[in-house]
Amino acid sequence: MYVFCFKFGYSKIAKGLSGMKYLLKNAKVFQNSQISEKDLLICDGKIVSVGTRVSVSQDNGTHVIDMNNYFIFPGFIDVHVHLREPGFSYKETIKTGSMAAAHGGYTDVCAMPNLKPVPDSAEHLKEELDIIKRDAVINVHAYGSVTVNEDGEELSDMEGMAKDVIAFSDDGRGVQSDDMMRTAMKTAKSLGKIIAAHCEVNELLKGGYIHDGEYAKAHGHRGICSESEWGQIKRDIALAKETGCSYHVCHVSTKESVELIRQAKKDGVDITCETGPHYLVFSDSDLIENGRFKMNPPLRGEDDKKALIEGIKDGTVDMIATDHAPHSAEEKSRGLEKSLMGVVGLETAFPVLYTKLVKTGVLTLEELVKLMSEKPGKRFGIDTEIREGADANLSVWNLDKEYTVDPETFLTMGRATPFEGMTVCGECLMTMLKGEIKWKQ
Repeated sequence: MYVFCFKFGYSKIAKGLSGMKYLLKNAKVFQNSQISEKDLLICDGKIVSVGTRVSVSQDNGTHVIDMNNYFIFPGFIDVHVHLREPGFSYKETIKTGSMAAAHGGYTDVCAMPNLKPVPDSAEHLKEELDIIKRDAVINVHAYGSVTVNEDGEELSDMEGMAKDVIAFSDDGRGVQSDDMMRTAMKTAKSLGKIIAAHCEVNELLKGGYIHDGEYAKAHGHRGICSESEWGQIKRDIALAKETGCSYHVCHVSTKESVELIRQAKKDGVDITCETGPHYLVFSDSDLIENGRFKMNPPLRGEDDKKALIEGIKDGTVDMIATDHAPHSAEEKSRGLEKSLMGVVGLETAFPVLYTKLVKTGVLTLEELVKLMSEKPGKRFGIDTEIREGADANLSVWNLDKEYTVDPETFLTMGRATPFEGMTVCGECLMTMLKGEIKWKQ
């Protein structure tokens, strides 16, 4: 038996221990929606035992790691990331994006289809799947597009891709045609798949690039009205009710959207939604003239932020997804007006939300972990639950560690984050997938 102290020696000895037997002792473990002190025994990639005072024989080669009362969470699940490959590997690759995910405690991410080629057929999807198989550090689940080339004109080969995709989305573009979305929903329903919608009414955008609020008015910027989002959600709710499709709303940002979804759930519509960390922490009053504050949808008003937090608390908002969207430094250096939309988020999501929502008493730690693992997993059919017999997909956290967010420490190729310079608590010490260490501090 090999005994190590995580705090003092683990980072030096973990390399090369993948596939070994581990006994993770003296940890605070999230299991069955509760956190309690437990030990985890892991063998051949599986959790063999979860309990108090788990022991092993002296001669079976088990590596015993003292967790020093650090926290063990199920692997986080992000249902909305952009890994940019194939087609835009100067921004991010599946390797660098999945490395960043592991650094942030994620074991599963769902990759959006705005790629080149767009995965709108089995042939085009295969290009992405081949790279995932070759380079992904953690589990990467591909989306298929709803329409060919995400142009909104012709339905993609949804049937041909169904067995290999997690869901269907034209993320980055709203499907403008009612008839096209109705057909897509009917097809998804027949295939048992989710439609995950980026909701945006193009005719209401009018060249806007930040929220149509006080900051835009005060600084002469063109604004994006809230109705451009909630107007299409309202349409889609009616179509989901008509077709019976499983419908998921991406990156909800407005108070009207929250209320529409709340009512749809009461009406029995099969609907879920996500919001991003930045919408829960910032509003347009926090904007500065810097591209790292530009994303789509934009940061909305203070009332919208409050409505999103209330939606999180009452269950209207089901999960938190980062919408991790890296761009090159040059593409994000053009200010609010001309920078491309999108910020990175995989490596900051949990520390920011733990600091801003849990430590301030808005949410409990258990509620946050459920929003980042249990709830997205249940909706999208991804299992990272900590239980005996399950794959050892988990992350280890020191929640007392305080530091300043520095993009230069990121593993993603992207550097644009509105959280740059923020003081946060919570450091990921290790991420394990099927019993193999994918990230270690």
